[in-house]
Order: sequence, then structure tokens, then C-alpha cells
Amino acid sequence: MDASRFPSLDPELRAIVELLPETVAAFDDIPAVRAMFDAWLPAGPVPGEETLDITDEVVDGVPVRTYRPREAAGDLPGILYLHGGGFCIGSIETEHGGAVALANALPAVVVSVDYRLAPEHPYPAGLEDCYRGLQHLAGLAGVDPARLAVHGQSAGGGLAAATALLARDRGGPALRFQSLGIPELDDRLGTPSMTAFTDTPMWSRPQAVLSWQHYLGGRPADGYAAPARMENLAGLPPAYVVTCELDPLRDEGIEYAMRMLAAGVSVELHTYPGTFHGAQLVPAAAVVQRMNADLLAALRRALAPAEEALLVR
Repeated sequence: MDASRFPSLDPELRAIVELLPETVAAFDDIPAVRAMFDAWLPAGPVPGEETLDITDEVVDGVPVRTYRPREAAGDLPGILYLHGGGFCIGSIETEHGGAVALANALPAVVVSVDYRLAPEHPYPAGLEDCYRGLQHLAGLAGVDPARLAVHGQSAGGGLAAATALLARDRGGPALRFQSLGIPELDDRLGTPSMTAFTDTPMWSRPQAVLSWQHYLGGRPADGYAAPARMENLAGLPPAYVVTCELDPLRDEGIEYAMRMLAAGVSVELHTYPGTFHGAQLVPAAAVVQRMNADLLAALRRALAPAEEALLVR
């Protein structure tokens, strides 16, 4: 990909953009893009695995993986971790490293959900799997049910927002926090960034169009399929929203954050300059390190025990 097409791109991200394949047509062939995505997985153990108890199980038909720090004492906060992939690709394995890192850094019990993917399983299948994962997390021994959060990126960020809405409207489990990273929220595809960014790295309008077509499976979207459509955003847990400058999803994330603020929800919003969707591919870049540090700081503040909350804010 020609990085010169994006003059505001962070200099530390230019090299990886030059190496990235053109992905505009990636969602034309879902099996092929799944194979490509899986091929990017690092081989071998992930650093930090050795300090965690990691278990795989199937809960009411939903595969989940639980990460529990071995040395941490007392009840820990719980984080529901929802992988990205445009509702059509990705798995527990693709974001295994991220789940390991979160469990160790906070520390927290992390439950990652291998939710069903479209187009084989259109909405609401994947979302219902995520909600079942939240119910499972809330009932785990050693997890403080008063310190639960949901976290996801891209489609996972959209599913995290939708899971928070379901938890509100179904009467729990109660969430203390929602972390929405570069979230996919709006099937209407009408924001300025979604209209303008037709060939940006990793994610662009043509992929978004097909992603929503696959996810919705021909049915109209409601506010749980596409949280940007939800009229009432009051009563949601405090939110941390991340957007990237060169991402077609940028403006829907910003608009959702602003609408939550208007509804009385406490929101921390970050738009990182010079970044693209999936900039975390370059972990050594200063802007990515800042993104990761900011996320961890927000989660620590949000999930601190009640007696410590005032000290860390």
C-alpha cells in the first residue's frame, strides 16, 4: 500500500502501511480473508501466559476462554473481552495476546468470547453469545460482580456497546465500565469519515458495507445491532471511546461518545492523530504505546475497589 496517499500518517506507522496488502476487496471472499487473518497469528507462547491460569470451556454452547492471574489475592475485577473482525472474522486466538496482557497488567479475570460469526450466523447470534459470556463472567468465583467491564475493538467495540445496552435493558449483569475501541456502530454508513475513507489501511468503506450486509443478513438493524441507532443512551455505564484519525469508523465513534455525554453518561474520548484502524500492529510506535497506556490507566481507574477509587482518579 502506498503510504504517501495519507500525508498525516504518523511517521512511525509508515513502514507497516507500505507492507500491508490492499484489503479494500477483502470481504468479497470471507473464507480467504479468514485464512489471511489467521496466518498473521504469531507462533508460539505469548509472553505473560506463564503467570496466568488459562482455561477453555463451552458455556451454553458458547466457547469462552478465561484468564486468571495466579498470584493475585482476593476478588478481582472482571473484563469481558470481545475480539474484532467486522463481525465475520477473528476468534479467541486472534486477540489472545491482548487478553493475556490485560489480565496481567490490571490484574483482572478476563473472559474472551468466541462468538458466532456472520454470514453463517447473522445478528443477533454473535451478540447473544457475548451477553451469555457476560453472564458467565459475572457468576465466576473470585470475580467481584461490582467491578465488571466490557472491552472490545472494531466489531468487538460495537458488540461491547451493544452488550452494555442489553445489560441495561435486561436488568444486568451490572457493568461498571465499557471500553469501546475503534467501534463499529452504525450500519447507515453516512458519516463524513465513512464517506471519505474508501481506501484507508486495514479498514475502509467497501469492507464496512459488506461487513454490515453479512452481519444483518437481510434484516433491518435495530439499536442493538447498530448501537448508533439506539435512541435512548441514558443509564449506560461510564465509557472510554477510542477513535483513529484515518479510520472510516472515526466519526461514528465520536458521535456515539457525544450522544452518551448528552444523555448523562460519563465519557472519556480519545482520537489519536496519524493512526489508522489497527495501528496496534506497530506496538513500538510512540502513539501506539500511548494508546495502550491510556487504555490501561482508564481501566485501572474504573475498576479500582471502592475504597481506592478516589485515590486513583
